Amino acid sequence: MTTSAAPVTRTPDSRPTTYGDLLRTVHVRRLLTGAVIGHLPVAMAPLAILLAVRTAGGTMHQAGLLAAAYGLTAALGQPLWGRMLDRRGHLLTLTLTAILSTLAFAALAVMNPVSHPAAAACATALSGLFTPPLEAALRVLWPAVVTRPEQQRAALALDACAQEVVFIAGPLLVLALGAAAGAGLVLGAITFLGLAGTLQFATAQPSRRYRPAPPARTDWLGPLRAPGPRILAVALLGAGTALGALNVVALTLAEHHHTPALSTLIPAALAVGSLTGGLLYGRRTWPGSPGAQLLGAAVGLFIGMLPTLTVPGPVGAVAGALVPGLFLAPLLVACFASLDDLAPCGTLGEAAAWLIACLGLGQAAGTALAGAVGEQGPLAPAAVAVTGAALACTVVATARRSLARGVSHI
Repeated sequence: MTTSAAPVTRTPDSRPTTYGDLLRTVHVRRLLTGAVIGHLPVAMAPLAILLAVRTAGGTMHQAGLLAAAYGLTAALGQPLWGRMLDRRGHLLTLTLTAILSTLAFAALAVMNPVSHPAAAACATALSGLFTPPLEAALRVLWPAVVTRPEQQRAALALDACAQEVVFIAGPLLVLALGAAAGAGLVLGAITFLGLAGTLQFATAQPSRRYRPAPPARTDWLGPLRAPGPRILAVALLGAGTALGALNVVALTLAEHHHTPALSTLIPAALAVGSLTGGLLYGRRTWPGSPGAQLLGAAVGLFIGMLPTLTVPGPVGAVAGALVPGLFLAPLLVACFASLDDLAPCGTLGEAAAWLIACLGLGQAAGTALAGAVGEQGPLAPAAVAVTGAALACTVVATARRSLARGVSHI
């Protein structure tokens, strides 16, 4: 990875060795806080859109289409903005996308989505398309903020855990605001939070000082012309499919056991497991190469998904969701950590954005596939989840040599 952002100078005494030390490192808290706040709209918007349409008297079908349009465009836009990060830097890319996304959300907040379906669809698609690439931007900046490999791995783990907090807090915030003041306030809050968090991140010193070094060779494939990023992207597509299908598994188990709370408890347990796994993974140096650690995490995710095929009881389903969660954050951390060696020079931002996009696209595909067979009971969507995890595991296992070689010289 090439960047001209000056690394933070430290004396040996001040090098972070714990998460507490890492959070006390200059710029870390501001960058993490900005990334979390600025990314809340991604977790809040789908549910907020559903509530807005239903409150206005729209059908569940219309609400679902709008929410899906947001998720799809948010995923598809990330590689484009990641490429812009690598060519134009952070301040311009993040400010531009934050302003445009804010305007689209503001338009959605003041219109009736049922009376103006075409305008609502356009505003929804634009708000997703212009989602600021905060995850990719933070991934690019970590080597300039913390210097040693073990510090960077801990930072990536903390970053992954922070994203889990986003997807736990976001829906809860939507429900609280919606109950207090209605769907309009929720969309207004999304408008404010996205802009405030992104500007906090974009105006931090590491973002302002970052100077991209665009690659000498450019084509439409970007970093995907190299085998390493392609492998990681397909692996995360499989992992995303498993995660998306698991949401449908949770819903079908809730109906099967006549326990509505399972539809939220199972995803929450997965998130708790991921938080725990990410924190444990980042606290120490693990044996083996990054590729071996990546394979171990993929195998763990696959094995952790297998119990869903047994149609477990309510307690077993919630407890079982913790297991694949333990390997989810390590899988993500290992993927993003591998990009330093695998992404062609000058394309780290776009490569990270592609991984994020493929994870999101996999989640959308997994939800759609599992939903299509969900009427058959919990076993069919569980098979989709296990198949997605198996894809991630198989791709990493069969491509270990390519992952070991690295392609940073391209």
